[in-house]
Amino acid sequence: MNDIRIAAVISNSRVGETARNLRQMEQWIAAALAAQAAMICFPEMSITGYHVRQPIEKVAEPIPGPSTDHLQRIAQKTGITILAGLAETDGLGHLYPSHVVITPGGITGCYRKIHLGPSEKDLFTAGDTVPVFKSHGITFGIQLCYDAHFPELSTAMAIKGADVIFIPHASPRNTPNEKLQSWMRHLPARAYDNSLFVVACNPCGENGEGLSFSGVALAISPSGDILQSCAGDGEQMMVFDLKADLLEDVRNHRMKYFLPNRRPEVYRTNQ
Repeated sequence: MNDIRIAAVISNSRVGETARNLRQMEQWIAAALAAQAAMICFPEMSITGYHVRQPIEKVAEPIPGPSTDHLQRIAQKTGITILAGLAETDGLGHLYPSHVVITPGGITGCYRKIHLGPSEKDLFTAGDTVPVFKSHGITFGIQLCYDAHFPELSTAMAIKGADVIFIPHASPRNTPNEKLQSWMRHLPARAYDNSLFVVACNPCGENGEGLSFSGVALAISPSGDILQSCAGDGEQMMVFDLKADLLEDVRNHRMKYFLPNRRPEVYRTNQ
């Protein structure tokens, strides 16, 4: 991978106010450009706002669609790759929690949440593919919130060549510090066990439909060390550099790089 500067945003998105959410996102993208970031990651469903009840259906959009087309024009103008979330409709009656990858060259694709939380299953459809993406000299995967509790998914992305896993969240309740401590139970393990970077961010504030979020952002090295973190009640942007030598130091060390020593033939549960 190449060295890369990343911006991870703690932002407030409100259900039913997509135009307002996009204006806010555009301001953060301008700030990331000023900070010389190559990529910017927004929380889960940053475009439409996050909700697990019927109101979210009214603001769901296809990909490509009006909002992603708008962000594509911004990506082309700024040269920044944008990772942004929305409630996606496929036109066939399915609704997905999705995160779209928009590079300066266009919409690369999207990730549809594979592991739906218990409160999401009555409304949303789960994705069933594990894509990885490329931009600015890195290969990366995306997971969404509840996905991060399933170690196999991170390993699948690592096997496919991911250098970084972005994990946008929409995790309500708790104080910012409580949320950060909760993430510290499992996110460093995803980075350490798979020898890759992990970048996570959560929304903040009220969504306009009864949910309240605590702002947290976190960047973790392939050694499981915290590169940078922030937690607070207000919107903010965390900017940091992911250095290729941190990845290479781990992956060139025969004791620290675990992935080549996996034995999937003995993990089969049907034996």
